[in-house]
Amino acid sequence: MNDLLPAQSALWQYVEGHVQTLMKRYGYAEIRTPIIEQTALFKRSIGEVTDIVEKEMYTFEDRNGDSLTLRPEGTASCVRAAMEHGLLHNQTQRLWYQGPMFRHERPQKGRYRQFHQVGVEAFGLEGPDIDAETILLSARLWKALGLYEHVTLELNSLGSSQARAAYRDTLVAYFEQHYALLDEDSRRRLISNPMRILDSKNPAMAEMLDAAPRLMDHLDDASHAHFEQLCAMLDAAGIGYVINPRLVRGLDYYGRTVFEWTTTALGSQGTVCAGGRYDGLVEQLGGKPTPAVGFALGIERLVLLLETLELVPDTARGELDVYLLPMDDSANAAALLLGERLREALPALRAQVHCGGGSFKSRMKKADRSGARLALLLGEDELAERSVTLKFLREEREQQRHRQAELAETLTSLLEGDPVA
Repeated sequence: MNDLLPAQSALWQYVEGHVQTLMKRYGYAEIRTPIIEQTALFKRSIGEVTDIVEKEMYTFEDRNGDSLTLRPEGTASCVRAAMEHGLLHNQTQRLWYQGPMFRHERPQKGRYRQFHQVGVEAFGLEGPDIDAETILLSARLWKALGLYEHVTLELNSLGSSQARAAYRDTLVAYFEQHYALLDEDSRRRLISNPMRILDSKNPAMAEMLDAAPRLMDHLDDASHAHFEQLCAMLDAAGIGYVINPRLVRGLDYYGRTVFEWTTTALGSQGTVCAGGRYDGLVEQLGGKPTPAVGFALGIERLVLLLETLELVPDTARGELDVYLLPMDDSANAAALLLGERLREALPALRAQVHCGGGSFKSRMKKADRSGARLALLLGEDELAERSVTLKFLREEREQQRHRQAELAETLTSLLEGDPVA
């Protein structure tokens, strides 16, 4: 687990701001759930023979002897909350959430045991149009962040539960013929969850997996039609994709549409967003049959991708626009008041007022270290004239003297192109 320091938090706020704006534009409402749930919720939803439940969950007993788990993903909690509060009773819902999740897995670059996800869940809609909308929503986020040209959409369909059961028998028979090529994990999954073998990243098994029977060839007619309509909608919207027959997703509750957005910019750990349809989960958790589709994206990996591709804009670096510097203690109160007037006039202005005294030299050092573009100096002459001296901290330009009454207009002009303008 790791701390998020002030130098990083501005970029997180930039990403989260885009997410919040996008959800409002698509009519999705935010839901917030506890980070701790009953362990049984995840065993019933994710599946007891998945890696998450078997190896990765943080589970403990509380003082009452109840088994509790730090949530390893958000969908199960969202479904539980929606059921508990009657949100799914004869109605549709478009929901989203963000927050920390927890998995005890091997830490890697951009992957931590406490990680943060944004999730989208839509309930009560069974057509391919809502599948397409969730994908279009995610595509719009990549475009807003400048990432669209750096990610690839991978699609597959897992069909109905009946089609998967028949396919499972075919797949098991194939893997039994090639048992000697299976690694230890795959041999264990052959009994518990054979479709997960298709998701193996073991290069020694790649050729054998490529030749395995394809689930797409065993789809029921309704699922095949659903997938064709989804692809047609994405084609019409100009969203490119690759059909990946080995894409199965690691959670038991998925059926029909599954998708991932992947990138080659982060090495082997290339998935930045993943989701799909899970029509049976609400019923599996004790509710009425409810169609549902959603996705989750990891903020850490999204931030890492922006940094790796050098797509972090200046406005996401948390740097100040101005540093108000009283040249000695006699100007302290005036600097504070001027700062308040500027914030009133320019709501987007990023301004910090020097506090804590010190010599003029030490004050200037703090102004420079602040990262601000401009320093606004207030001394005896400036106080007498109700003016301010403007010093450029990042450019070779002459200092300027401006009347305080005109300062907001001057700053707007100088900072044009930034949020102040």
